[in-house]
Amino acid sequence: MSRTTATPDVFTPPPPGEFLGHPRPLWMLFGAEFWERFAYYGMRALLATYVAATFFSLLPPGEAKASASLTYGAYTALIYATGLFGGFVADRYLGYRPSILLGGAFMAVGLFLLLIPELTWFLVGLATIVVGNGLFKPNISTMVGKLYAPADARRDSGFTIFYMGINAGGALAPLICGTIIGKLYGYQWGFFCAGIGMILGLVMFHWLRGWLGPIGESPAPAQNFARVAKVALGCLACVPIAYLLLSKADLVGYILLLLFAVLSVYFIGNSLRSGDTVQLHRYAAMLLLFLAKILFWGMFEQAGSSLNFFAKDHVDAPFDFTLFQSFNPVFILLLGPVFAWLWPKLETAQMNPSVPRKFALALILVAIGFTTLVLSIKFLDDGSGRIPWLMLTLVYAFNTMGELCLSPIGLSMVSKLAAPKETGMAMGAWFLCSAMGNWVAGKTASIAVAADTGISGYIGTYTFIAYAGFAMGAAFLLFAPVINRLMHGVR
Repeated sequence: MSRTTATPDVFTPPPPGEFLGHPRPLWMLFGAEFWERFAYYGMRALLATYVAATFFSLLPPGEAKASASLTYGAYTALIYATGLFGGFVADRYLGYRPSILLGGAFMAVGLFLLLIPELTWFLVGLATIVVGNGLFKPNISTMVGKLYAPADARRDSGFTIFYMGINAGGALAPLICGTIIGKLYGYQWGFFCAGIGMILGLVMFHWLRGWLGPIGESPAPAQNFARVAKVALGCLACVPIAYLLLSKADLVGYILLLLFAVLSVYFIGNSLRSGDTVQLHRYAAMLLLFLAKILFWGMFEQAGSSLNFFAKDHVDAPFDFTLFQSFNPVFILLLGPVFAWLWPKLETAQMNPSVPRKFALALILVAIGFTTLVLSIKFLDDGSGRIPWLMLTLVYAFNTMGELCLSPIGLSMVSKLAAPKETGMAMGAWFLCSAMGNWVAGKTASIAVAADTGISGYIGTYTFIAYAGFAMGAAFLLFAPVINRLMHGVR
């Protein structure tokens, strides 16, 4: 009996079977992504402070934090930027499942390399993670979209559930890798724990792959081994390039801008050549929403850099500062079900905000979060340069509500606005926007921490972030009707 292979232009449903109203494979992808995010957030919770203390300790404190923030920003930017290439490889050559397994293997190797307490090998480890993540991250998100028919009303809720899987791993990781393992045995062993999490994710994905049916399989099963070998060799060749970029963090921003420009020309050019006006308009709307994503992520991603240093030095808390890195994913878990319930409820009442208005709300909420922090610094300083931990908790709560208005909705939006044959690449573009936002966040954080003037050194940077969020949120509210028309009915 011949095996049926899904074509990129026709929806092929997953095998029969549902759990809690969603296709059963969603929960397998949820579990695999849980462990991958455990690995990423476990390492992320330690990265900036570990780099500052281990590799830049001979520099003045402010300069060490600034250098570590730039390294952090370049790394997190490249983590997302490589998704563009990983999406292209999966779409056109390797298939989603082989891409995920190969990428995860590279990430596990990179995490174990972080155990070596020498800067060159540490950067090689980061570079290996960067390359592997490009194959893993966009493609597992793309497979979630392929579980639902284009008009299936469950799609947004499905992506929100998947997003909760991401954050369940993210909530547990800082506690295990940082507060327990890292604090007791040394932060390098926190990286080891993260690597074990990555391996568990790969095992789960491979073990339960039968749940997916034909979804995501190799486009040429007979040539799969040869193709995997060729892509693996290409990934090895890319590791030195990623290493160079991590060593020259300032170059990353210019490269990301160039990639975004090329990508914009690619999507618009394909639509013009096909003569599909509706698709052209949808890509124009998608690019405008990508701009909101970049702005949001540049503000939100202070969490792993400047807010991490701020928590360490200026927050009075009864626990290790690394535990603050769990607050955002914990709030996702608490509030995610509320938002997953809220959007369909508002849709039934014909009050569901459109995607552009949800993005505007995300920008405004993160601006409220940083406004809360600035006011806390000004009025709740205890005289020794420290503020109550509950105030930083409130900041994470506002920022998380903003994230829930943008990130899971954005994943769903990309899967609906992109042409079917370009879904993987469009998902990679979504993560490229995260890359640009992370690079902006790293540069911003380096300014916030460089002065090393105590708690007052953060006020100017966080005030600017708040003003930018309010201004851009208002702009997207104003132009939401125009963007909605360009989307041609996609909500």
